[in-house]
Amino acid sequence: MTIYLDYQASTPIDPRVKAVTMEALERDFANPSSESHSEGWQARKRVEQSRQKIAKAIGCEADEIIFTSGATEADNLGVLGAALAAPAGRRRILVGSTEHKAVIEPAIAAKHFGYSVELIPVDHNGLINLNELEARLNDDVAVVSIMLVNNEIGTIQPIELIAPLVARSGAFFHTDATQAPTAVALDMLELGVDAASFSSHKIYGPKGVGALFLSASAPWRPQPVMFGGGQEQGLRPGTIPTHLCAGFAAAFALIYDEGRQESERIRKIRDEFATTLAQSVSGCKLTTSTPQRHPGNLHLSFEGVNAGDLLDRLQPHLAAARGSACTSGDSSYSHVLRALGVSPDTARECIRFSLGRFTSLDDIAEASELIRNAVSQIRGTVAG
Repeated sequence: MTIYLDYQASTPIDPRVKAVTMEALERDFANPSSESHSEGWQARKRVEQSRQKIAKAIGCEADEIIFTSGATEADNLGVLGAALAAPAGRRRILVGSTEHKAVIEPAIAAKHFGYSVELIPVDHNGLINLNELEARLNDDVAVVSIMLVNNEIGTIQPIELIAPLVARSGAFFHTDATQAPTAVALDMLELGVDAASFSSHKIYGPKGVGALFLSASAPWRPQPVMFGGGQEQGLRPGTIPTHLCAGFAAAFALIYDEGRQESERIRKIRDEFATTLAQSVSGCKLTTSTPQRHPGNLHLSFEGVNAGDLLDRLQPHLAAARGSACTSGDSSYSHVLRALGVSPDTARECIRFSLGRFTSLDDIAEASELIRNAVSQIRGTVAG
């Protein structure tokens, strides 16, 4: 069986969540927008119960949850949609230089509507330069988007410190919180953002559903970026997938109940994995040194070993992800690592291992041995 260490790409569905999802699929199949019969009423009730559970898990009101198809759609609403709704005169968008493409590309798309986009620099650990951000904030900024927990290197941003700076400028503040539920305790009121994006399949729920938290106190509401219906307060048209919402809510409820203990367990396993690799594989180096990172994230490089070659040799025994995104015939590499100042050569040696709910100590012991052997084989081939 493959050792799965790619939880930040997608998590396996928790069996308890699967049971809720399947039950809702079979029982509450009616369209929740059907208002003329009891089956529709029951489906709507299930959707609203799901909305309430998610709101409880992240510390907000139920009517501040907008269901979407996933975090990418939520990011588009929170960045492009918010920019398009900004008052006249606010035509600048500020985003972190290590943001997910689901934030960067909607920001770039806004250029077609007369907006400019600026990338806020980070330090070698991926933390936003707060002085630089503050210097750029004024009354012509429409949207600021800073990721709460980075999907590649795991860095946790001090959003609670950034939020007051953005609020003073009057801009709309969005955070991509996709990776956050499995990393930090969430309270939207304390966090201070106007909008936050979430995804079910990153928290042991089903694929195909996510949410945008939209604060009732946001300076303005985003414009819809899709059209065709009035669902989700007019922001997200389309039939609401009742069973996916139910599964999403069940996944959030488990994190609300068990998340703190689970995060600590995963952190200990992650640290044991890092220690074992450092002791058994020479030239193994962590990409960042900040303790403020996702408890399951281990992003590192193996000196002289191409990450793609290593991952190929580990198949089908171990699943992980490259730390750089090179394409054939292109010398470019991960924009996240570039923002950190990582060289192209080192970036090509980087791998992200991400641990999660079902990772065991036995898994990392076996994974460490697989990696040690594969690295030795590659170095031996290169030396030969």
